Amino acid sequence: MPKLLKFFLPLVVLGLGIAVFQYLKATRPKPPTAQLQEKSWRVQVKTAALQDLAPQLRLYGQVESPDLWTVSAPSAARVAAVQVREGQRVAAGSPLIQLDERDFLPRLHQAQAQVAELQAQIQSEQTRHENDVRLLEEERRLLELTQHGVDRARRLRKQRVGSASDLDQAEESLVRQTLSVRNRERDIADHPARLQALEAKLRRAQASLAEAERDWERAQIRAPFDGLIESVQVSAGDQVGKNGVLLRLYAPKNLEVRAKIPAPYQQEILQALAQGTVLEARDASGSLALSLDRLSGKAEPSGIDGLFRIERGYEHLRVGQLLSLRFSRPLQNQVVALPFAALHQGDRIYRVQQGRLQGLPVEILGSRWTGESESLLVRSPALQSGDAVLITPMPHAMEGLRVEILP
Repeated sequence: MPKLLKFFLPLVVLGLGIAVFQYLKATRPKPPTAQLQEKSWRVQVKTAALQDLAPQLRLYGQVESPDLWTVSAPSAARVAAVQVREGQRVAAGSPLIQLDERDFLPRLHQAQAQVAELQAQIQSEQTRHENDVRLLEEERRLLELTQHGVDRARRLRKQRVGSASDLDQAEESLVRQTLSVRNRERDIADHPARLQALEAKLRRAQASLAEAERDWERAQIRAPFDGLIESVQVSAGDQVGKNGVLLRLYAPKNLEVRAKIPAPYQQEILQALAQGTVLEARDASGSLALSLDRLSGKAEPSGIDGLFRIERGYEHLRVGQLLSLRFSRPLQNQVVALPFAALHQGDRIYRVQQGRLQGLPVEILGSRWTGESESLLVRSPALQSGDAVLITPMPHAMEGLRVEILP
């Protein structure tokens, strides 16, 4: 009996345990049924506002001067004095450099003397001509009288009253007087040629005098306009050759800025200029105001140089200075300015309607700076003022995605 109890007791305990487990399993409470809920993404939006705005380009330009005045030595000379320094502002008429007068005055005086000499020769030729004309009349009368004397001597000779020697002397006097008249007539006939030769020499001498006077005037170098000294190449005492550069000067108010405009915008800019549209540019600080004056006559594959006239702020610029500009392209109508984060898939934005995203393809027109921030300008026929446009970066943004707008 004890052996049977020892054998069946574990079986009874195991069966009792199984019965208790089944009872507990059957009477346990049922968990609530799980309900699937759609996830909502919290995003920021910007209210769209249709405006007429001009897209802008960031350009990098260099200041240059179309009126850079380079002063050269008119002839070989020594520098007597330098009265300005690099970077100095000068007024029109201010002395800049003085060349030694001893290198110019001798040639000037020589040219003046040559002109005076030729003028005297011309005056002498005129007097001589007037005298020849007057004497020619008298010599012609003498020739007539001499001819009458010959005729009389011949008659007397025929009448055997006069001697042969008297006739020879009369004929000799006639020949001499005829030669004298012919020489006088030749001198009168040659007068225009002699006068023309002297006048040609005078003009050549006057040209030399004008050149000497010009060089003497240029030896005293003065500022032709209000300007800024760009560089000084010589010092007092230097010996310079003809056409040697002395200094360079430019007018700050006539400075220009040359900047490369990318090739894709070249035709647009040309059309705007042809229509008389004023295209403006500013620097980042806004203190410098420019307007596009013209385009360069030579284009390159990368673009074409634009030459900008400085309307305000030229006082602080220098030739060669580099500038960063914001250039306004032609005005675009009915566009919306958005942060760059609003653009998805390259050419699409999303607006929020009834808590879900709705994709809109857009035309990208460029960008525009407002203060220090840059906005993207886009246009779409379906985009209206007041639309809530997604501006939160969402790589997984898609049509119909549920979103919640953050306050």
